[in-house]
Amino acid sequence: MMRSFMTSLPERPGAFLQASRIILAHGGNMTRASYNQAVDAHMLFLDVEAPEPALDAIEQSLSAAGFLRTASHVKVVLMAFELPDSPGSTIPVLEVLERYHISISYLSCQSTGTATIELKMGLYIENPDVIDELLQELSALCPVHILSYDAGEKKLDNTVFYLTLASEMRKLLNLTQEQTTEVIYYANLVMQQLDEKGEPHGKTFEYVSRFAHFVADHGGSNYDCRITAQKLTERVNCTVIEPPCGSNITVLEDGPGGPLLVVDGGFACYEKLTMQLLRTLYPGFDARRREMLVTHSDSDHTGICKYFDVIWCSQRTANCFADERMGLPTPREENRNMLPYYRLSTIFTGYEPPQLSSLRILNQRPGNDQQPLSPIGLFHFADMTFTVMQGNGGHVPGETVLMDDVHRIAITGDDYVNIHDCTAPQKEFNRLAPYLARSVNQDSAKYREILRTLKTMLDGEGWLILPGHGAVRQRDQRL
Repeated sequence: MMRSFMTSLPERPGAFLQASRIILAHGGNMTRASYNQAVDAHMLFLDVEAPEPALDAIEQSLSAAGFLRTASHVKVVLMAFELPDSPGSTIPVLEVLERYHISISYLSCQSTGTATIELKMGLYIENPDVIDELLQELSALCPVHILSYDAGEKKLDNTVFYLTLASEMRKLLNLTQEQTTEVIYYANLVMQQLDEKGEPHGKTFEYVSRFAHFVADHGGSNYDCRITAQKLTERVNCTVIEPPCGSNITVLEDGPGGPLLVVDGGFACYEKLTMQLLRTLYPGFDARRREMLVTHSDSDHTGICKYFDVIWCSQRTANCFADERMGLPTPREENRNMLPYYRLSTIFTGYEPPQLSSLRILNQRPGNDQQPLSPIGLFHFADMTFTVMQGNGGHVPGETVLMDDVHRIAITGDDYVNIHDCTAPQKEFNRLAPYLARSVNQDSAKYREILRTLKTMLDGEGWLILPGHGAVRQRDQRL
Protein backbone atom coordinates (compact mmCIF):
# COMPACT_ATOMS: atom_id res chain seq x y z
CA MET A 1 0.00 0.00 0.00
CA MET A 2 1.09 3.59 -0.55
CA ARG A 3 0.06 6.65 1.45
CA SER A 4 0.82 10.29 0.74
CA PHE A 5 1.66 12.63 3.60
CA MET A 6 1.49 16.41 3.26
CA THR A 7 3.65 17.28 6.25
CA SER A 8 5.05 20.35 7.95
CA LEU A 9 8.84 20.32 8.05
CA PRO A 10 9.96 21.64 11.43
CA GLU A 11 12.54 24.38 11.14
CA ARG A 12 15.41 22.61 12.84
CA PRO A 13 18.55 20.81 11.62
CA GLY A 14 18.04 17.14 10.83
CA ALA A 15 14.24 17.33 10.52
CA PHE A 16 14.11 15.43 7.23
CA LEU A 17 16.58 12.87 8.61
CA GLN A 18 14.27 12.35 11.58
CA ALA A 19 11.27 11.81 9.30
CA SER A 20 13.29 9.34 7.21
CA ARG A 21 14.28 7.37 10.32
CA ILE A 22 10.67 7.22 11.50
CA ILE A 23 9.58 5.76 8.17
CA LEU A 24 12.46 3.28 8.07
CA ALA A 25 11.87 2.19 11.68
CA HIS A 26 8.37 1.04 10.79
CA GLY A 27 9.49 -0.78 7.64
CA GLY A 28 8.29 1.87 5.24
CA ASN A 29 9.83 2.75 1.89
CA MET A 30 9.87 6.44 0.94
CA THR A 31 9.18 6.50 -2.83
CA ARG A 32 8.94 10.28 -3.27
CA ALA A 33 9.89 13.40 -1.33
CA SER A 34 9.18 16.91 -2.57
CA TYR A 35 10.25 20.14 -0.87
CA ASN A 36 10.55 23.61 -2.37
CA GLN A 37 11.56 26.46 -0.06
CA ALA A 38 10.72 29.03 -2.73
CA VAL A 39 7.12 27.86 -2.64
CA ASP A 40 6.67 27.21 1.08
CA ALA A 41 9.33 26.91 3.75
CA HIS A 42 7.54 24.14 5.61
CA MET A 43 5.58 21.96 3.17
CA LEU A 44 7.10 18.51 2.62
CA PHE A 45 5.33 15.90 0.48
CA LEU A 46 6.14 12.26 1.20
CA ASP A 47 4.95 9.12 -0.59
CA VAL A 48 5.49 6.03 1.54
CA GLU A 49 4.99 2.35 0.70
CA ALA A 50 4.30 -0.09 3.54
CA PRO A 51 1.60 -2.48 4.81
CA GLU A 52 -1.49 -0.72 6.14
CA PRO A 53 -0.66 -1.22 9.88
CA ALA A 54 2.84 0.15 9.31
CA LEU A 55 1.44 3.21 7.52
CA ASP A 56 -0.83 3.89 10.49
CA ALA A 57 2.16 3.59 12.84
CA ILE A 58 4.22 5.92 10.62
CA GLU A 59 1.41 8.49 10.64
CA GLN A 60 1.18 8.35 14.45
CA SER A 61 4.94 8.70 14.84
CA LEU A 62 5.17 11.59 12.37
CA SER A 63 2.34 13.33 14.19
CA ALA A 64 3.96 12.79 17.59
CA ALA A 65 7.23 14.22 16.23
CA GLY A 66 5.47 17.36 14.99
CA PHE A 67 5.56 16.66 11.26
CA LEU A 68 1.83 16.58 10.84
CA ARG A 69 1.22 19.74 12.84
CA THR A 70 2.39 23.25 12.17
CA ALA A 71 5.62 24.61 13.58
CA SER A 72 4.81 28.18 12.53
CA HIS A 73 4.37 30.98 15.09
CA VAL A 74 1.58 32.89 13.40
CA LYS A 75 -0.14 35.63 15.41
CA VAL A 76 -2.58 37.36 13.05
CA VAL A 77 -4.05 36.01 9.82
CA LEU A 78 -6.38 38.08 7.63
CA MET A 79 -8.83 35.81 5.80
CA ALA A 80 -11.73 36.29 3.40
CA PHE A 81 -14.64 33.84 3.33
CA GLU A 82 -17.16 33.55 0.50
CA LEU A 83 -20.52 32.68 2.08
CA PRO A 84 -24.10 32.39 0.83
CA ASP A 85 -26.04 35.64 1.13
CA SER A 86 -28.60 34.12 3.48
CA PRO A 87 -29.49 34.43 7.17
CA GLY A 88 -27.14 32.57 9.48
CA SER A 89 -24.51 31.74 6.86
CA THR A 90 -21.71 33.07 9.08
CA ILE A 91 -22.68 30.87 12.04
CA PRO A 92 -20.78 27.69 10.94
CA VAL A 93 -17.56 29.70 10.50
CA LEU A 94 -17.94 31.37 13.88
CA GLU A 95 -18.67 28.01 15.52
CA VAL A 96 -15.41 26.60 14.15
CA LEU A 97 -13.46 29.58 15.49
CA GLU A 98 -15.08 29.19 18.92
CA ARG A 99 -14.22 25.51 19.01
CA TYR A 100 -10.56 26.32 18.32
CA HIS A 101 -10.58 29.25 20.78
CA ILE A 102 -9.69 31.76 18.06
CA SER A 103 -10.20 35.45 18.80
CA ILE A 104 -11.32 37.89 16.10
CA SER A 105 -9.26 41.08 15.88
CA TYR A 106 -10.98 42.51 12.79
CA LEU A 107 -14.35 41.92 11.14
CA SER A 108 -15.93 43.20 7.91
CA CYS A 109 -18.91 41.76 6.06
CA GLN A 110 -20.45 43.05 2.85
CA SER A 111 -22.57 41.89 -0.06
CA THR A 112 -20.85 41.14 -3.36
CA GLY A 113 -23.91 41.97 -5.44
CA THR A 114 -24.37 38.28 -6.19
CA ALA A 115 -25.68 35.34 -4.18
CA THR A 116 -22.65 35.50 -1.87
CA ILE A 117 -21.21 37.78 0.78
CA GLU A 118 -17.57 38.37 1.59
CA LEU A 119 -16.66 38.01 5.24
CA LYS A 120 -13.22 39.37 6.14
CA MET A 121 -11.75 38.55 9.53
CA GLY A 122 -8.45 39.10 11.25
CA LEU A 123 -7.85 36.02 13.39
CA TYR A 124 -5.60 36.22 16.44
CA ILE A 125 -4.12 32.76 16.86
CA GLU A 126 -2.27 32.15 20.12
CA ASN A 127 -1.74 28.42 19.58
CA PRO A 128 -0.12 27.91 16.15
CA ASP A 129 -0.48 24.13 16.48
CA VAL A 130 -4.16 24.39 15.53
CA ILE A 131 -3.85 26.36 12.31
CA ASP A 132 -3.42 23.43 9.93
CA GLU A 133 -6.58 21.71 11.13
CA LEU A 134 -8.37 25.06 11.42
CA LEU A 135 -7.71 25.99 7.79
CA GLN A 136 -8.74 22.58 6.51
CA GLU A 137 -12.01 22.70 8.47
CA LEU A 138 -12.80 26.25 7.36
CA SER A 139 -12.02 25.49 3.71
CA ALA A 140 -14.41 22.54 3.91
CA LEU A 141 -17.22 25.00 4.70
CA CYS A 142 -16.61 27.56 1.96
CA PRO A 143 -13.93 29.09 -0.28
CA VAL A 144 -11.25 30.69 1.91
CA HIS A 145 -8.58 33.17 0.82
CA ILE A 146 -5.52 34.18 2.84
CA LEU A 147 -5.14 37.93 2.40
CA SER A 148 -2.17 38.57 4.68
CA TYR A 149 -0.51 37.23 7.78
CA ASP A 150 2.05 38.32 10.36
CA ALA A 151 4.48 35.49 10.80
CA GLY A 152 7.61 37.31 11.84
CA GLU A 153 10.51 35.74 9.98
CA LYS A 154 8.66 32.50 9.29
CA LYS A 155 6.17 31.58 6.60
CA LEU A 156 2.66 30.45 7.30
CA ASP A 157 2.06 26.72 7.55
CA ASN A 158 2.08 24.55 4.44
CA THR A 159 -1.69 24.61 3.86
CA VAL A 160 -1.75 28.35 3.22
CA PHE A 161 0.21 28.42 -0.03
CA TYR A 162 -2.07 25.86 -1.67
CA LEU A 163 -5.30 27.06 -0.07
CA THR A 164 -5.98 29.72 -2.67
CA LEU A 165 -5.64 27.26 -5.54
CA ALA A 166 -7.72 24.67 -3.69
CA SER A 167 -10.52 27.14 -2.92
CA GLU A 168 -10.54 28.36 -6.50
CA MET A 169 -10.80 24.83 -7.89
CA ARG A 170 -13.44 23.79 -5.35
CA LYS A 171 -15.68 26.74 -6.14
CA LEU A 172 -15.14 26.59 -9.89
CA LEU A 173 -15.83 22.87 -10.32
CA ASN A 174 -17.93 22.06 -7.23
CA LEU A 175 -15.30 19.65 -5.92
CA THR A 176 -15.61 17.68 -2.72
CA GLN A 177 -13.06 18.17 0.03
CA GLU A 178 -11.44 14.85 -0.92
CA GLN A 179 -11.14 15.95 -4.55
CA THR A 180 -9.75 19.31 -3.45
CA THR A 181 -7.04 17.56 -1.46
CA GLU A 182 -6.22 15.45 -4.52
CA VAL A 183 -5.87 18.60 -6.63
CA ILE A 184 -3.33 19.98 -4.14
CA TYR A 185 -1.36 16.74 -4.22
CA TYR A 186 -1.22 16.36 -7.99
CA ALA A 187 -0.52 20.06 -8.54
CA ASN A 188 2.50 19.58 -6.30
CA LEU A 189 3.55 16.54 -8.29
CA VAL A 190 3.40 18.55 -11.52
CA MET A 191 5.42 21.30 -9.86
CA GLN A 192 8.06 18.82 -8.73
CA GLN A 193 8.45 17.51 -12.27
CA LEU A 194 8.67 20.99 -13.75
CA ASP A 195 11.18 22.05 -11.09
CA GLU A 196 13.49 19.46 -12.61
CA LYS A 197 13.23 21.39 -15.88
CA GLY A 198 13.92 24.72 -14.16
CA GLU A 199 10.37 26.00 -14.64
CA PRO A 200 9.09 28.62 -12.14
CA HIS A 201 6.68 27.15 -9.61
CA GLY A 202 4.10 29.86 -10.23
CA LYS A 203 3.72 28.70 -13.82
CA THR A 204 2.56 25.29 -12.64
CA PHE A 205 -0.38 26.72 -10.75
CA GLU A 206 -1.14 29.09 -13.60
CA TYR A 207 -1.49 26.16 -16.02
CA VAL A 208 -3.49 24.03 -13.57
CA SER A 209 -5.82 26.99 -13.06
CA ARG A 210 -6.08 27.62 -16.81
CA PHE A 211 -6.94 23.96 -17.38
CA ALA A 212 -9.74 24.04 -14.82
CA HIS A 213 -11.09 27.39 -16.02
CA PHE A 214 -11.08 26.22 -19.64
CA VAL A 215 -13.17 23.17 -18.78
CA ALA A 216 -15.61 25.23 -16.71
CA ASP A 217 -15.83 28.16 -19.12
CA HIS A 218 -16.75 26.05 -22.16
CA GLY A 219 -19.90 24.48 -20.76
CA GLY A 220 -23.46 25.74 -21.13
CA SER A 221 -23.96 28.16 -23.99
CA ASN A 222 -20.20 28.11 -24.60
CA TYR A 223 -20.26 24.43 -25.60
CA ASP A 224 -19.68 25.44 -29.19
CA CYS A 225 -18.99 22.42 -31.40
CA ARG A 226 -17.90 22.31 -35.02
CA ILE A 227 -20.14 19.81 -36.83
CA THR A 228 -19.32 18.12 -40.13
CA ALA A 229 -21.88 15.88 -41.85
CA GLN A 230 -21.34 13.84 -45.00
CA LYS A 231 -22.38 10.61 -46.67
CA LEU A 232 -19.92 7.73 -46.40
CA THR A 233 -21.64 4.94 -48.35
CA GLU A 234 -24.97 4.22 -49.96
CA ARG A 235 -26.40 3.45 -46.53
CA VAL A 236 -24.24 5.28 -44.01
CA ASN A 237 -24.32 8.96 -43.14
CA CYS A 238 -21.69 10.39 -40.78
CA THR A 239 -21.60 13.35 -38.40
CA VAL A 240 -18.40 14.42 -36.67
CA ILE A 241 -18.85 16.63 -33.59
CA GLU A 242 -15.78 18.54 -32.41
CA PRO A 243 -16.23 19.92 -28.86
CA PRO A 244 -14.09 22.81 -27.51
CA CYS A 245 -12.01 20.15 -25.72
CA GLY A 246 -12.10 16.39 -25.48
CA SER A 247 -12.30 13.87 -28.29
CA ASN A 248 -14.34 14.12 -31.45
CA ILE A 249 -17.70 12.33 -31.29
CA THR A 250 -18.20 10.49 -34.60
CA VAL A 251 -21.69 9.17 -35.37
CA LEU A 252 -22.48 6.66 -38.12
CA GLU A 253 -26.16 6.29 -39.08
CA ASP A 254 -27.51 3.34 -41.07
CA GLY A 255 -30.09 5.22 -43.13
CA PRO A 256 -32.50 7.93 -41.92
CA GLY A 257 -33.89 6.94 -38.52
CA GLY A 258 -31.80 3.77 -38.51
CA PRO A 259 -29.30 2.24 -36.05
CA LEU A 260 -26.44 4.38 -34.78
CA LEU A 261 -22.79 3.73 -33.98
CA VAL A 262 -21.18 6.44 -31.85
CA VAL A 263 -17.36 6.39 -31.84
CA ASP A 264 -15.80 8.04 -28.75
CA GLY A 265 -17.62 10.36 -26.40
CA GLY A 266 -15.68 13.45 -25.28
CA PHE A 267 -15.40 14.57 -21.64
CA ALA A 268 -17.90 13.50 -18.97
CA CYS A 269 -18.36 17.08 -17.75
CA TYR A 270 -20.15 17.83 -21.03
CA GLU A 271 -22.23 14.63 -21.14
CA LYS A 272 -25.62 16.35 -20.85
CA LEU A 273 -24.71 18.92 -23.48
CA THR A 274 -23.41 16.20 -25.81
CA MET A 275 -26.53 14.09 -25.35
CA GLN A 276 -28.75 17.12 -25.95
CA LEU A 277 -26.89 17.75 -29.19
CA LEU A 278 -27.16 14.10 -30.29
CA ARG A 279 -30.89 14.07 -29.58
CA THR A 280 -31.29 17.21 -31.65
CA LEU A 281 -29.28 15.84 -34.57
CA TYR A 282 -30.94 12.41 -34.41
CA PRO A 283 -34.66 12.53 -33.58
CA GLY A 284 -35.74 9.52 -31.55
CA PHE A 285 -32.14 8.92 -30.46
CA ASP A 286 -33.04 7.14 -27.21
CA ALA A 287 -35.48 4.76 -28.92
CA ARG A 288 -33.08 3.75 -31.68
CA ARG A 289 -30.79 0.77 -31.70
CA ARG A 290 -27.48 2.33 -30.80
CA GLU A 291 -24.03 1.13 -29.81
CA MET A 292 -20.79 2.83 -28.92
CA LEU A 293 -17.19 2.13 -29.83
CA VAL A 294 -14.30 3.54 -27.79
CA THR A 295 -10.98 3.72 -29.64
CA HIS A 296 -8.96 3.80 -26.41
CA SER A 297 -9.29 4.29 -22.66
CA ASP A 298 -8.43 7.98 -22.19
CA SER A 299 -10.94 9.95 -20.13
CA ASP A 300 -11.56 12.49 -22.89
CA HIS A 301 -13.07 9.75 -25.10
CA THR A 302 -15.52 8.14 -22.66
CA GLY A 303 -17.80 10.94 -21.47
CA ILE A 304 -21.14 9.51 -22.65
CA CYS A 305 -20.48 5.80 -22.12
CA LYS A 306 -23.14 5.47 -19.43
CA TYR A 307 -25.86 6.15 -22.02
CA PHE A 308 -25.00 2.97 -23.95
CA ASP A 309 -25.71 -0.66 -23.08
CA VAL A 310 -23.17 -1.91 -25.64
CA ILE A 311 -19.66 -0.45 -25.81
CA TRP A 312 -17.08 -1.99 -28.15
CA CYS A 313 -13.37 -1.74 -27.31
CA SER A 314 -10.16 -3.73 -27.46
CA GLN A 315 -9.32 -6.24 -24.75
CA ARG A 316 -6.50 -4.03 -23.48
CA THR A 317 -8.84 -1.06 -23.25
CA ALA A 318 -11.30 -3.20 -21.30
CA ASN A 319 -8.45 -4.23 -18.99
CA CYS A 320 -7.70 -0.55 -18.30
CA PHE A 321 -11.33 0.08 -17.37
CA ALA A 322 -11.38 -3.02 -15.16
CA ASP A 323 -8.24 -1.86 -13.32
CA GLU A 324 -9.81 1.55 -12.70
CA ARG A 325 -12.98 -0.06 -11.36
CA MET A 326 -10.83 -2.04 -8.89
CA GLY A 327 -8.77 1.00 -7.91
CA LEU A 328 -5.64 -0.28 -9.61
CA PRO A 329 -3.35 2.03 -11.61
CA THR A 330 -3.81 2.22 -15.37
CA PRO A 331 -0.85 2.60 -17.76
CA ARG A 332 -1.43 6.37 -17.65
CA GLU A 333 -1.12 6.35 -13.86
CA GLU A 334 1.96 4.13 -13.93
CA ASN A 335 3.66 6.70 -16.18
CA ARG A 336 5.39 9.22 -13.90
CA ASN A 337 5.14 12.03 -16.44
CA MET A 338 1.49 11.40 -17.25
CA LEU A 339 0.10 10.60 -13.78
CA PRO A 340 -0.55 14.11 -12.40
CA TYR A 341 -2.10 15.48 -15.61
CA TYR A 342 -4.27 12.38 -16.01
CA ARG A 343 -5.51 12.53 -12.42
CA LEU A 344 -6.18 16.28 -12.59
CA SER A 345 -8.05 15.71 -15.84
CA THR A 346 -10.27 13.02 -14.33
CA ILE A 347 -11.05 15.22 -11.30
CA PHE A 348 -11.78 18.36 -13.30
CA THR A 349 -14.00 16.57 -15.85
CA GLY A 350 -15.85 14.12 -13.57
CA TYR A 351 -14.55 10.98 -15.28
CA GLU A 352 -15.82 7.53 -14.33
CA PRO A 353 -14.82 4.32 -16.14
CA PRO A 354 -17.60 2.57 -18.09
CA GLN A 355 -19.63 -0.21 -16.54
CA LEU A 356 -17.79 -3.43 -17.30
CA SER A 357 -21.04 -5.25 -18.07
CA SER A 358 -21.52 -2.97 -21.11
CA LEU A 359 -18.18 -3.82 -22.71
CA ARG A 360 -17.90 -5.97 -25.83
CA ILE A 361 -14.47 -7.02 -27.06
CA LEU A 362 -13.24 -6.21 -30.57
CA ASN A 363 -10.42 -8.75 -30.50
CA GLN A 364 -10.90 -11.86 -32.56
CA ARG A 365 -7.20 -12.52 -32.22
CA PRO A 366 -4.33 -10.89 -30.29
CA GLY A 367 -2.27 -8.15 -31.84
CA ASN A 368 1.39 -8.35 -32.78
CA ASP A 369 3.37 -5.87 -30.68
CA GLN A 370 6.39 -6.34 -32.90
CA GLN A 371 4.51 -4.20 -35.43
CA PRO A 372 3.37 -0.59 -34.90
CA LEU A 373 -0.14 -1.60 -36.03
CA SER A 374 -1.54 -5.10 -36.41
CA PRO A 375 -5.01 -6.50 -37.18
CA ILE A 376 -7.07 -7.93 -34.31
CA GLY A 377 -10.40 -8.55 -36.07
CA LEU A 378 -13.26 -7.21 -38.20
CA PHE A 379 -16.12 -4.93 -37.21
CA HIS A 380 -19.31 -4.61 -39.26
CA PHE A 381 -21.77 -1.72 -39.41
CA ALA A 382 -24.44 -1.44 -42.11
CA ASP A 383 -22.64 -1.92 -45.47
CA MET A 384 -19.22 -1.17 -44.00
CA THR A 385 -16.61 -3.68 -42.87
CA PHE A 386 -13.72 -2.32 -40.83
CA THR A 387 -10.43 -4.02 -40.19
CA VAL A 388 -9.63 -3.25 -36.56
CA MET A 389 -5.97 -2.41 -36.15
CA GLN A 390 -4.38 -2.28 -32.70
CA GLY A 391 -1.35 -0.13 -31.94
CA ASN A 392 1.50 -1.41 -29.81
CA GLY A 393 1.04 1.19 -27.07
CA GLY A 394 2.49 4.37 -28.52
CA HIS A 395 -0.41 6.56 -27.42
CA VAL A 396 -1.86 4.21 -24.82
CA PRO A 397 -2.17 0.39 -24.62
CA GLY A 398 -5.29 -0.83 -26.39
CA GLU A 399 -5.43 1.99 -28.96
CA THR A 400 -7.35 1.03 -32.09
CA VAL A 401 -7.76 2.26 -35.67
CA LEU A 402 -10.67 1.15 -37.89
CA MET A 403 -10.10 0.88 -41.66
CA ASP A 404 -12.71 0.14 -44.33
CA ASP A 405 -10.58 -0.80 -47.35
CA VAL A 406 -13.53 -0.97 -49.76
CA HIS A 407 -14.85 2.52 -49.07
CA ARG A 408 -11.43 3.86 -48.05
CA ILE A 409 -12.56 5.29 -44.73
CA ALA A 410 -10.41 5.29 -41.58
CA ILE A 411 -11.41 6.09 -38.00
CA THR A 412 -8.10 6.71 -36.30
CA GLY A 413 -8.72 7.63 -32.66
CA ASP A 414 -5.67 9.49 -31.36
CA ASP A 415 -3.17 7.54 -33.43
CA TYR A 416 -3.78 10.30 -35.95
CA VAL A 417 -5.08 13.72 -34.90
CA ASN A 418 -5.54 16.59 -37.31
CA ILE A 419 -3.58 19.17 -35.29
CA HIS A 420 -3.34 21.49 -38.29
CA ASP A 421 -7.11 21.96 -38.52
CA CYS A 422 -8.55 22.43 -35.06
CA THR A 423 -10.95 25.10 -33.87
CA ALA A 424 -9.55 28.06 -31.89
CA PRO A 425 -10.70 26.63 -28.51
CA GLN A 426 -9.20 23.25 -29.35
CA LYS A 427 -5.86 24.85 -30.17
CA GLU A 428 -5.92 26.77 -26.90
CA PHE A 429 -6.68 23.65 -24.88
CA ASN A 430 -4.11 21.57 -26.74
CA ARG A 431 -1.35 23.87 -25.50
CA LEU A 432 -2.05 22.96 -21.87
CA ALA A 433 -1.53 19.20 -21.88
CA PRO A 434 2.05 19.06 -23.21
CA TYR A 435 3.17 21.51 -20.50
CA LEU A 436 1.49 19.67 -17.64
CA ALA A 437 2.22 16.16 -18.91
CA ARG A 438 5.35 16.62 -21.06
CA SER A 439 3.71 14.31 -23.61
CA VAL A 440 0.23 12.89 -24.17
CA ASN A 441 1.80 9.69 -25.53
CA GLN A 442 2.75 6.72 -23.42
CA ASP A 443 5.77 5.97 -25.61
CA SER A 444 6.65 8.76 -28.03
CA ALA A 445 9.01 6.64 -30.13
CA LYS A 446 6.36 3.97 -30.64
CA TYR A 447 3.75 6.62 -31.39
CA ARG A 448 5.93 8.12 -34.12
CA GLU A 449 6.23 4.68 -35.72
CA ILE A 450 2.46 4.20 -35.57
CA LEU A 451 1.92 7.59 -37.20
CA ARG A 452 4.49 6.85 -39.90
CA THR A 453 2.79 3.51 -40.58
CA LEU A 454 -0.61 5.18 -40.84
CA LYS A 455 0.69 7.82 -43.22
CA THR A 456 2.17 5.14 -45.44
CA MET A 457 -1.12 3.24 -45.47
CA LEU A 458 -3.43 6.22 -45.96
CA ASP A 459 -1.61 9.13 -47.56
CA GLY A 460 -2.30 9.86 -51.21
CA GLU A 461 -4.66 6.92 -51.61
CA GLY A 462 -7.98 8.77 -51.54
CA TRP A 463 -8.82 7.88 -47.93
CA LEU A 464 -11.37 9.81 -45.89
CA ILE A 465 -9.98 10.10 -42.36
CA LEU A 466 -12.12 10.62 -39.26
CA PRO A 467 -9.57 11.58 -36.57
CA GLY A 468 -9.76 11.55 -32.78
CA HIS A 469 -9.29 15.32 -32.69
CA GLY A 470 -9.49 18.01 -35.35
CA ALA A 471 -11.31 18.28 -38.65
CA VAL A 472 -12.20 15.44 -41.01
CA ARG A 473 -9.39 14.85 -43.49
CA GLN A 474 -11.01 14.77 -46.92
CA ARG A 475 -9.98 12.40 -49.69
CA ASP A 476 -8.10 14.99 -51.70
CA GLN A 477 -6.01 16.19 -48.72
CA ARG A 478 -2.62 14.71 -47.98
CA LEU A 479 -1.54 13.90 -44.44
